[in-house]
Amino acid sequence: MLGLSAATLAGYLAAIVVLMLTPGPDMMFVLANATRYDARAGAVAALGVAAGEAVHVAAVVAGLATVIAASPVLFTAIRWAGAAYLIVLGLRALRGTGRTGPAAGGPDGGASRAFRRGLLTNLLNPKMILFSVAFLPQFVRPDAGPVAAQLMLLGALFVAVQLTVDLALGLGAGRFARRWGDSRWSRRVDRLCAVAFVALGVRLAAG
Repeated sequence: MLGLSAATLAGYLAAIVVLMLTPGPDMMFVLANATRYDARAGAVAALGVAAGEAVHVAAVVAGLATVIAASPVLFTAIRWAGAAYLIVLGLRALRGTGRTGPAAGGPDGGASRAFRRGLLTNLLNPKMILFSVAFLPQFVRPDAGPVAAQLMLLGALFVAVQLTVDLALGLGAGRFARRWGDSRWSRRVDRLCAVAFVALGVRLAAG
């Protein structure tokens, strides 16, 4: 596989799994959609997050992410935009915690907006830009083939693992909420996710 050793790929996959299991904006967004609406909304949110990460990977391959990371003004603008988006998302969620179920998000249970919001949640996270720039190249081996092809492969594996974890979370949480959850449980999860969004936004703004 492009000359990359099995040990390198195994270490890379292990690192990805650990990172994917660490709570962050993407995971909280998928969980919020799944518990507030349904499993379908959680799955669509996961697809949106994965699409955002695919854009980050493409930017790394094209060299754009390095340019953004090297520009303090541009990076700061993205950081503030991401922080504002997370805080607004959290405040809106707090304001609407009393409304759960499909009616709260329209006829399709919120899935129509889940993809777009998942995409924005990932794209407006400047830490994902730095992560992509700093993390992926560590596993590139100059003697293993074209660097761009290696980055594309590593990036595709990253997106695949992220999508698998987020889909499992979204589908599992959505089905659990539908089968065992009551309105009080759903509201508690809503509030937890909403507070987490605001806290993550404040932390991002603080640098």
